[in-house]
Amino acid sequence: MLTAKSSRFEHALQNASLLFLSLVLLPLDTFILFLSYAVRMLVAIPATSHRVRLRSTCDTRQFKPQTVLVTGVGMAKGLALARLFYNAGHTVIGVDFEPPYLPISCGHFSRSVKRFHRLSKPDGTQDGSARYCQRIVDIVKREHVNLWVSCSGVASAIEDGQAKEMVERLTNRRAVQFDAATTQKLHEKHSFIRYTRSIGLSVPETHAVTSLADALMVLGDACQTGRKFIMKYIGVDDAARGDMTLLPLDTPAATEAHISRLQISEKRPWILQQFIDGPEFCTHALVIRGQVKAFTACPSAELLMHYEALSPDSALYRSMLQFTQEYAASDPEHFTGHLSFDFLVECEEAREAERNPNKLARLYPIECNPRAHTAVVLFSGMLEMAEAYMSLLEEPASESNLVNEKSIYGAFSAEPVYPRNPAKYHWVGHDLVTLVVLPSLSLFSRDGSSVVEVLDGFRVFLEHLLFWKDGTYEIWDPLPAWWLYHVYWPFQFAFALTTGRKWSRVNVSTTKIFNC
Repeated sequence: MLTAKSSRFEHALQNASLLFLSLVLLPLDTFILFLSYAVRMLVAIPATSHRVRLRSTCDTRQFKPQTVLVTGVGMAKGLALARLFYNAGHTVIGVDFEPPYLPISCGHFSRSVKRFHRLSKPDGTQDGSARYCQRIVDIVKREHVNLWVSCSGVASAIEDGQAKEMVERLTNRRAVQFDAATTQKLHEKHSFIRYTRSIGLSVPETHAVTSLADALMVLGDACQTGRKFIMKYIGVDDAARGDMTLLPLDTPAATEAHISRLQISEKRPWILQQFIDGPEFCTHALVIRGQVKAFTACPSAELLMHYEALSPDSALYRSMLQFTQEYAASDPEHFTGHLSFDFLVECEEAREAERNPNKLARLYPIECNPRAHTAVVLFSGMLEMAEAYMSLLEEPASESNLVNEKSIYGAFSAEPVYPRNPAKYHWVGHDLVTLVVLPSLSLFSRDGSSVVEVLDGFRVFLEHLLFWKDGTYEIWDPLPAWWLYHVYWPFQFAFALTTGRKWSRVNVSTTKIFNC
C-alpha cells in the first residue's frame, strides 16, 4: 500500500502496473466473455428462465410488472439489485455517475438494465443539490417509474434523502430511501451514537471533540481508567480512514504529537470512540415503514472484499437482527430505506455466543450506513427479496399494525427474508492482486513474503476461484465484469497516471478509490 509520502514515481508505477495487468488479461477475459454468451444461447439458465415464464404468461391478478429505478448500478450492490428485479420480471432503469460522453459504468451495459441515465455528482452547493434532485425526479417521470431503489454511495447520501422527498411529493411514487433528516442523523457518527443511546440501545463510549484540548482531556481521563480509544473523523477523509491508532499512547507527549497532526477544529470535528477488542460484523437490512423485511449479517473488515453470511440460527445473527428491528421500530414513519450497521463484539462475548446459541450477545454499534451495503449480493437469485421491496407499493397497514409485538430486546414475530444456502462472494480482480501478484513481487524484497506465504496466497485464490462466486460476474450477464476490469478501472488508473493523483487502495466492489 502506498502512502502520500511515497514518491511520484512509485505512484506512477502502481498505475502503470495495473494497466499492464488489465492488458495482459484482456485476451483471456474476452474469451470468457464470448464463451458466456455462447453458453447463454445454448443452455437454459434458471436465473433468466423465471423471468421469461413470468413475462410470457403474465396474469395481472398474480403478478404485475413494475418499473424500478436503481441508482448506483456501477457498484456491485446496485448491479445485484438490478439483476434481482430483472429476474423477478420487472423493468429496470439504471442510473449512475458518469463523466459526459464517457460510458465507463459497468452497470450501463448490464442485460438487466433496459435503459441507462447518467448522473453528475453533487458539488456540495445548494444549487448542485437542487440539480441532482431534479434530475432524479425527471428520470422518474420520464420512465414512468413505480419504485426508486437508491443504491448510491456516501458521496450523495444527503442529496438522496432530499431527492426522496421530492420524488414522493411531486410524483406520488415510492422510494426505498430515508428522508434527508433521517439520513443525516444516521450518517454522521456522533448524531448516530446520540440517537442510538436515546432509544435505549447500547453504544461504546463516544466523545465528540472539536479542539486539541477537548481530545487531550478525554484521553487524560482514559489514562486513569486504562481504556483505549480510536479517533475517527466525522466527515469523509480517505487519508484518515485507515488510521486505527490506539490512544492514548505511551506518553502524554506522544499522544499530543499524534493528534496535533489531525487538525481538529469546529469545522473539522472528530470523535473519540472506545476501542472494543473483538471481532467486527456488518449487516444489511431492508426496512419498510419500520419493519425489517430482509436482513443478513456477515464478518467484516476495514476493507471488506469477502462476504460470507452468518447462519440465521447463530446467537450473533439473532442479536444483530433484533437490534436492527428495535432500531427500525423506533420511528416507523421515517424508517423506510436500507439500514446497515457495523458492530463490534468483545472476544469473550463472541466466544460465549458460540457456546450458547440461545444467548443474545452484547453489541457495540460503531457506525451506521443509511444506504445499501454490498452484503446485499448475498441475496442474489432470491426472488422473495424482490417481493419484499414491492411491499412498499402496497397500502400501509393501520398505525397500530405497523410493527409487531416485540420483546424486551426487540424480538419481532415476523421473520424477514434472509439468504438461504448463500454462496460466498469475492472479487477476482481484488484477489488476484492481493493474494497472487503482490505477494509474488514481495518475494524479491528484503522484508517481503516467504515462499510458504506466497503458496498459501495461491491456495486461497484458487479456493475462491473454484468454490466462491464473483460479485460482479454472472454467466447470463457477463459484460459488466469485463467492462469493470478492462474499461472502468483502466480509465481510473490512466487518469491517475496522467494527473498525478495519489491513492493508497481501491475497493473493486464499490468502485471507490481511497486518496492519500
